[in-house]
Amino acid sequence: MTYVVTSACDGSKYQDCVAVCPVEAFKEAETYLVIDPDLCIDCAACVPECPADAIYADTDIPDSEIEWLDRNKDEASDLPLAEGDSPVLA
Repeated sequence: MTYVVTSACDGSKYQDCVAVCPVEAFKEAETYLVIDPDLCIDCAACVPECPADAIYADTDIPDSEIEWLDRNKDEASDLPLAEGDSPVLA
């Protein structure tokens, strides 16, 4: 299992989740974050820290957000590490 950032993050890029990630699994796109499934250790520390309620376990993603499972997986390897100091867009 891994955790996935969904559309609720798009346009906000809150960094609270990044700050608590023990393995630096968050990657940063222009308007949202993703979680690299190869780095995520399934600790769930990020879930309660997300002010947008955008993070789900890959087995609990709402049907309307399922495309974000592939988006996190496919985009993570090409994106830079989120360092927790980017400005919040919202």
